[in-house]
This record gives sequence, structure tokens and C-alpha cells, in this order.
Amino acid sequence: MILPVVLFSWEGCIISYLAAFLLSFTIVLLFIPPLRRLAFRFDFVDKPKPGVERKIHREPIPLTASIAIFIGFVVSFVIFVQEESWLRTGAVLGGGLMVLGIGMVDDWFKTHGKEFPALPKMLVQMTAAVLVYQSGIVFYGFSNPLTGTDVLLPAWLQFVLTVLWIFGVTTVINFTDGMDGLAGGISAISAVTLFVVALAKGQSESAMIAIILVGAAIAYLRYNKPPAQVFMGDAGATFLGFMLGVVALDGAFKGATVLSVFIPILALGVPIFDNVFVVVKRLLAGKPIYQADATQAHYRLLRTGLNPKQVVLFLCLINTCFGLTSIVLLLIDGKS
Repeated sequence: MILPVVLFSWEGCIISYLAAFLLSFTIVLLFIPPLRRLAFRFDFVDKPKPGVERKIHREPIPLTASIAIFIGFVVSFVIFVQEESWLRTGAVLGGGLMVLGIGMVDDWFKTHGKEFPALPKMLVQMTAAVLVYQSGIVFYGFSNPLTGTDVLLPAWLQFVLTVLWIFGVTTVINFTDGMDGLAGGISAISAVTLFVVALAKGQSESAMIAIILVGAAIAYLRYNKPPAQVFMGDAGATFLGFMLGVVALDGAFKGATVLSVFIPILALGVPIFDNVFVVVKRLLAGKPIYQADATQAHYRLLRTGLNPKQVVLFLCLINTCFGLTSIVLLLIDGKS
């Protein structure tokens, strides 16, 4: 009697994940075209700048995909995610809305040839991370594989690591968004990896959020693949980064051993390692870490002679390898 019940339950889970993926995918796919037309009406477009290496497109591109991604995520989240409390739901969705909102303000400034100050944006993103921490989504510590006991970190260190992780992932995904299809592709691959990890660890809520992100990112890629018809701007990139940070924290980091702490880091390997390199380089050069330039891996690869499509495929392949490595690490950790 037990086996049929287990199989039925597993079947039900798979159907739920598939339905969440399809709903998120469909909403984003359907909302992007009308929002794209609206962007031209309100001049909410990213204009090309001849001579600027970071601006490789040659036509104005709408920046409204972030709104479609947000709508697709929120609707799917409310329907399919059964959070432990309304506090957690409010923190995740409220924090995401804060990140999206300040990102849209930043995007609006850029469409009018102005620069929005980095400090207010950073403060809002960190406040959103604090909301998540206050809701109970926290990096508490790790388990010692030698003794089997849990090592709880001091409360102040839990706070610092939790906020820095969410803020850091939010930032690195945004920094990666410099080429058609890149940030969307990296986000989709990372979300798939975190989905597999959450499934393996029996964390259904985290798995559900991850698969919703996969659906949203893939639908966005339908319109963002080279040559892009729409951008998600800082608003969309930081929103995806924020949610990926939350999923990793509530999934891969939960109950982590010393070894499996590296799993979410590898799942987001390309944006994390590339942007650590970029930040260190900017600090050594005495430049602000938020000052946009062309030091990210995708720009460096362009200068080697690769075309944009080759660069995106190469970096997505590398991130896939990082993701597979993290899953292998999970299997090794599970046997130890």
C-alpha cells in the first residue's frame, strides 16, 4: 500500500512543478509584447551610445521585461508556494518588490541619460535582504560531518552572512547583464541547479520557487536572445538575483555541511567568480565598485575575437559545468 501512495505523491509533485513552470513561463511570454509597446510610448528604452563598449546594440530596446517577470513570478508564487508563514511570504514578495522598484528608478534615470546614485539603490537592496532575514530565512550555520553536530554561528554573524549573500547575488546577476541572453541564460541555469538541489534535499518550497524562476527566465529569453527585442534592465536582473539568493539560502544552505556550503556558490559560479575578480580589480584601481565599465568576462571574451552569441554560449556552458559540479558535490556529501 505504501508504494502506490509514494508514487502518487511523487507524481503529484511533478505535476505541480510542471504547472508552476508553465504558468510562470506563459505569463511572462504573454506580458512582454504589450509591455514592450508601452515602453516605446513612454520612452522607457535603452538607447544605443556609439563608442561605449558596454552598449553593443544599435537600436532603442524596451526595458519593460522586468515587469512581466515580476508578474509571472508573483502570480505563480501565490498559487503554488506554500510558505510556512505569511511573514515569510511578505518578506520574499515585499523584498522582491523593493528591489524591482529601485531598479526601475535606476533604469528610468538611464533612459534619460542620467546616473542614479548607487547609495540609495544599495540601501534599498540591503533593506530587502534584512526583511528576508527577519522572516526567518537565515544562514544559521552548518553541520560538522565528523561529529554530526550542528555548528550554530553567532547571531551577528548569521545576520551579516545572510544579508551579504542576498545582496551579493542580487548584485552579481545585475553585473552579468551586459549581453543579449546572458543574464537570462545564467539565471535559468542557476535556477535549474538550485531546483535539483532542493528536490534532492526534500525542500519543496525552495524547489517550487526555483522552477518558477526557470519558467520566467526562459520565457524572457524568447525575446532577449540575440538580437534582443527587450531588456529586463537593472530592475529585472536584480529581481532575479534577489530571488536566486533567497532560494539558495532557504534551500541549498539549509542544513549544509562544511562541504555542501560550496554547492550554491558553484550553482552561481560564473557571476560570482567573474564579479569577485571585477570588484577586486576595481578596488585595486581605486574605482567605485558600482562604476560601470567593460571588465566583466563577457566583454573580455568579446575582445578576444568571439562574437556575442559565442560568448553567451561559452559562459552558459561554463555555468552549466559549475552547476553539474555542485550536484556531484551534493551526491558526494550525501554519501559521506
